[in-house]
Amino acid sequence: MTVQDLTEGVARFQRDVFPAKAELFAHLATHHTPHTLFISCSDARVVPELITGTEPGDLFVIRTAGNLVPAYTPGADGVAASIEYAVAVLAVRDVVVCGHSGCGAMTALAQRQDLSAAPAVADWLRLADASVARTAADGDVPALVRQNVLAQLANLATHPSVARALAEGGTALHGWVYDIPTGRVEHLTPAA
Repeated sequence: MTVQDLTEGVARFQRDVFPAKAELFAHLATHHTPHTLFISCSDARVVPELITGTEPGDLFVIRTAGNLVPAYTPGADGVAASIEYAVAVLAVRDVVVCGHSGCGAMTALAQRQDLSAAPAVADWLRLADASVARTAADGDVPALVRQNVLAQLANLATHPSVARALAEGGTALHGWVYDIPTGRVEHLTPAA
């Protein structure tokens, strides 16, 4: 895949897709009302709109390495700002944290890979230390992926906008694990 391929994809979008959905895009030009905040991994194999069968405008998407959500702390934070905007301003009804099989971030942690050549990645992945500590067996990537989704749901609840929305019953949290080779989605039950 090259930039030329991407350019050709844009041309196909403008020629075929956009005209077929012209009414939708006209509506979206003046309305931004997604129903779900979808937090997933940056992994290119995880495509939230494809997995969920949604249209443009349905999901407010945050993608981070390892689908990590830092616990709330005051200060400038792009993830926190996006969460707050989705929950407090857009009033999304649901928040999904979606992990996935074969996650490179969780694999690196489970296998205790040397990340010294990627110090920013190593620092970011320290946000998953609690997930690693809660995973019984070293090297168990699927278990770590599940634990990590649950830990990120707990971190979400530390954000004031999310805590308010949960207390008022306006928003619900959901944990998912997407299995790339089968297309299945496992629903996890967050801790109370």
